[in-house]
Amino acid sequence: MGAMNAIISASELASELAGEHPPVLLDVRWQLSTATANGEPFDGRAEYLAGHIPGAVFVDLDKELASAPGERGRHPLPDLGVFGAAMRRAGVSAGRPVVVYDGGLGWGAARAWWLLRWTGHPDVRVLDGGLPAWAGPLETSVPSPAEGDFEPVPAASGALDADGAAALARSGVLLDARAGERYRGEVEPIDRVGGHIPGAVSAPTTENVGPDGRFRPAEELAARFKELGVSADTPVGVYCGSGVSGAHEVLALAVAGIPADLYVGSWSEWSSDPSRPVAVGPDPQ
Repeated sequence: MGAMNAIISASELASELAGEHPPVLLDVRWQLSTATANGEPFDGRAEYLAGHIPGAVFVDLDKELASAPGERGRHPLPDLGVFGAAMRRAGVSAGRPVVVYDGGLGWGAARAWWLLRWTGHPDVRVLDGGLPAWAGPLETSVPSPAEGDFEPVPAASGALDADGAAALARSGVLLDARAGERYRGEVEPIDRVGGHIPGAVSAPTTENVGPDGRFRPAEELAARFKELGVSADTPVGVYCGSGVSGAHEVLALAVAGIPADLYVGSWSEWSSDPSRPVAVGPDPQ
């Protein structure tokens, strides 16, 4: 999953949408916080209905790209029946390219990208920069695409559980995509305890993009990950709080040409079990 098939620019998307074989377009607007600046809960569907790229179908991250919160974390893997039905409803078919976008942060789109790739779709890209990068028209009507034929089949690799993440922290490189202060355990606004998985390396995913929300060039990303200990033959895994921003870091690694696994349960699952070890401070161990 290299740069050529991981992301797409807004101009490239406009060209493809105007072509004879346009991609399926998914709108995955989502926010980590349940409230916006004015105190109202964020409503991705309402944002979508207020204006979206023509032809895009809304996908609900919390309900269709994840199961209910529980012992496996805040955004555990979705029920494959629910996920597959949502994708087919949106028109997703195995033989047709898919492009995913969100409100600009990139996390929600990356979660959909990762799930589709992990379950077997061969051609999924994320709109670099999200909706703010789109200069074309928006529409408010809701499309009714023909039913797709995509049947999700999980890959044998690519997704880590807690034990796999712990093992990778010892045998390869496990990247923590959260903010540095959460990694160090200085603050923890959501989970039971702060800190990180012993051996994990702090690598905030926010540092993979520029001020405009678009990914840094592939060579810059490759250099960044090399500084963090990633080499061509290094097994790499990523986790975050609940498997959403971590997917964005997996996408950044793909842009750099580096395959990586995702620990979907992430810190929300790891920290929920008091028997699991927790490291604090800037040192991985």
